[in-house]
Amino acid sequence: MPRLLIVMSAPAQKLPDGRLRLDVKFLEGLPQHADSWDGPVECLLWEGATAIPFGRDCDPAQLTVPITVLPAGMRLQSAHLSGADAILASADLFLTHDLPAIVDARIPIVYTIEYTLKTRLDILRLGKASPVRKLRSALWLLNTERRMRRAFRAAAAIQCNGFPAHDAYRGMTRDAMLFLDGRMTDRMFATAADQATRKTRLQDGHPLRLVNFGRLERMKGAQDLLPFARKLKELNFPFRLDIFGTGELEAEIRDSITRNSLADCVTLHPPAEFATELVPWLRENADIFLSCHRQDDPSCAYIEAMGCGLPVLGYDNAMWSGLLLASRAGWSVPLGDVGRLAGRLTELGRDDIAMASDAALDYAKAHDFETEFAARMTHLREVVARR
Repeated sequence: MPRLLIVMSAPAQKLPDGRLRLDVKFLEGLPQHADSWDGPVECLLWEGATAIPFGRDCDPAQLTVPITVLPAGMRLQSAHLSGADAILASADLFLTHDLPAIVDARIPIVYTIEYTLKTRLDILRLGKASPVRKLRSALWLLNTERRMRRAFRAAAAIQCNGFPAHDAYRGMTRDAMLFLDGRMTDRMFATAADQATRKTRLQDGHPLRLVNFGRLERMKGAQDLLPFARKLKELNFPFRLDIFGTGELEAEIRDSITRNSLADCVTLHPPAEFATELVPWLRENADIFLSCHRQDDPSCAYIEAMGCGLPVLGYDNAMWSGLLLASRAGWSVPLGDVGRLAGRLTELGRDDIAMASDAALDYAKAHDFETEFAARMTHLREVVARR
């Protein structure tokens, strides 16, 4: 019964009452590892997150997988890994890059990776730090990238979340798998009735219902949402834009809605619980998912929106470009061109939107959470078995 140690980059906070505040998506996925692994599972995290917008407070004693939370920035030591027969580690956290140097060579290490160096540099560029600080951070990222690539070459395998990471790192090891992360399970997908209702709404000529959900941050392109809406209004194009989320740009977006007299067509909602609130709303009320991501991160929002029957209108970053090519479930415009983004929407035929909606749903169903997770765990068991 091999003991699996999961070393994650998920944010964690220790609360004064002994509880932990953890990311909801992480909490929902962790029991799946225990259910799918033929042996004990433990998890290692680091504290230090200043805020966890989509978080939940929990009693560590009630969790199905034991969690150890290390102090922020603490280097891994062999004692932290004692008893592990296999390690699944997030390479997006630089603290895991030391693993090959401190783990017995007989213990297989499988890394997961989401962000490429280009994505990290894009995020840095979009930040508000001074030019000097950005330069220092860029040099640190370059050095970290070299260490990470050395770790990949020493690892047994890597699992790449999204097309950009797979393209960038599959040559670093003899065993690299591609997966698409998301939270859509079989019972969440849009139904035939949902699709029929949406098609009727489209055919009847109602204003298009656009939606954006997620973190309201520059790395997610949230700064482009209101300029996009203003451009559509200038074009006298009938639409509604619903935004769900919170983040650094929340107040700015709220003020901009009022300042630009957009309250009749743009609504900012607080974050909604994913399975019970957001998914039903998307299935019943939206026509298109608006993505303004200015970098290549493998956002699960793409697959999740598609699973609700929503085609995607977005920038041609490397992730959406790859996903669009594979799914034919939407449209893209040059990165950062808000005018082209609005203009492309006005060009879409209602039948084209309906066909893209069906394509989106079909592709998402082929990459539901259970299927992708099962493939990852099968891959992990195969790696362990051959060692």
